[in-house]
Amino acid sequence: METRREAVTGTAGCVTAVLGTLAGVVLWLPYGRRGLFGSFESETNPDVFWLGLPVMALGGAAAALAVFAVVRGRWRPALGLAAAVAGIAAFGYGFDVLAGTQAMQDCGPPC
Repeated sequence: METRREAVTGTAGCVTAVLGTLAGVVLWLPYGRRGLFGSFESETNPDVFWLGLPVMALGGAAAALAVFAVVRGRWRPALGLAAAVAGIAAFGYGFDVLAGTQAMQDCGPPC
C-alpha cells in the first residue's frame, strides 16, 4: 500500500514540475518573441533564447516544486527550492536575460 502512495506522490511531483516548466515558458513567450524577432532592421537578441528560456523554465519548475513541497508539509526541501528560485532570479536579473533588442531599449515610449 505504501508503494502505491509513493508512486502517486512521485507522479504528482513530476506533473507539477512539467506544469511549472510550461508556465515558465508561457511567461517567457512575450519576451522571446520581442527578442528573437527584433524590431528595427531585424535586429535580434539571441541571449533571450539561450539564457532567458532556460532561466524561465527552470525557475517555473523550481517554484512549482517549492509550492508542492509546502503543500506536502516538507519545509526543508521547500526552503531549498525557494533558495534555488532566488538564485535563478538573481542570475536572470544579473545577466538581464529577458532584455529586448537594443533598438527597442533606445527607442523609448513610441515603440
